[in-house]
Amino acid sequence: MTDSEALRRAQAVRHFNRFYTQHIGALHEHLAKSEFSLTEVRVLHELSRGRAQTASVLGRSLALDSGYLSRLLTNFERRSLITRRPSEFDARQSLISLTESGHAAYAPLDTAAIKEVSSLLAGLNPLAQEQLITAMKTIERLLGAEPSHELVVLRQPQSGECGWLVHRQAQWFRSQHGWDQSFEGLLARVVADYTQRSDPVREMCWVADQNGLVVGSVCLVSVSTTVAGVRLLWVEPDMQRLGIGTQLINACLRFARRAGYTKLTLTTASSLIEPRQLCERTGFKVVAASPERRFGKDLTIERWELNL
Repeated sequence: MTDSEALRRAQAVRHFNRFYTQHIGALHEHLAKSEFSLTEVRVLHELSRGRAQTASVLGRSLALDSGYLSRLLTNFERRSLITRRPSEFDARQSLISLTESGHAAYAPLDTAAIKEVSSLLAGLNPLAQEQLITAMKTIERLLGAEPSHELVVLRQPQSGECGWLVHRQAQWFRSQHGWDQSFEGLLARVVADYTQRSDPVREMCWVADQNGLVVGSVCLVSVSTTVAGVRLLWVEPDMQRLGIGTQLINACLRFARRAGYTKLTLTTASSLIEPRQLCERTGFKVVAASPERRFGKDLTIERWELNL
């Protein structure tokens, strides 16, 4: 990345931060009329979720200074908003919970916050609302300290998601491997053929959904009466090594066996380490490899197979 490109991206992030901060300030105008600061409301919100927590856990989850948090909690305790009890697992720690007075103090703040956010969303049509929420979830996922381990559910793609998968994979392989638009054309043909045939008995596509975000995909298509091909196999780079790829391949295996196939095939390039490792872990074997000019690059194309 050039210095000018890095600067452009940094400025874009700063611009968004200013924009978002202004909106957050507007959404918390009601706090000016409240006896609680924004930080106090954040702590009350965390405790209102019904799970007793220690001060150290609260501090880490909210990124608060331990001394400041200690003073805040002492003030809450003096006002009978929280209770503390010794932890069964660590006598040095106390478990903190909201009292009935604490829940009563937080409830109107929570109601007011939901009302304000709902008013903001009301100015957008339903599709724009979902677009905004998806963008926010993506920011959380990408900037999270660790990959999210929330449940991943496999489901059939909704309208527009197959096209998005073509866009996302073509974008990634262009950025990381320099593949040209012919790769996007290949992906688009796979999607077009699958959606137009619409044969749920013999073919199936899945997306890996985590909390409303698509983080992976795979498509199983008919090659012959006994052979099925694995296509559009993809896991978002920041979500790899969490077992999602194996989950997708296993879905293909179960479906293929029910459909009566006796063999699965998969084609990849030798330079793509993650797909090759996934193939090896799930029992595929390399049956052919040949140098080819594809997607604007000199590649070694490998054909993998798995007997069912």
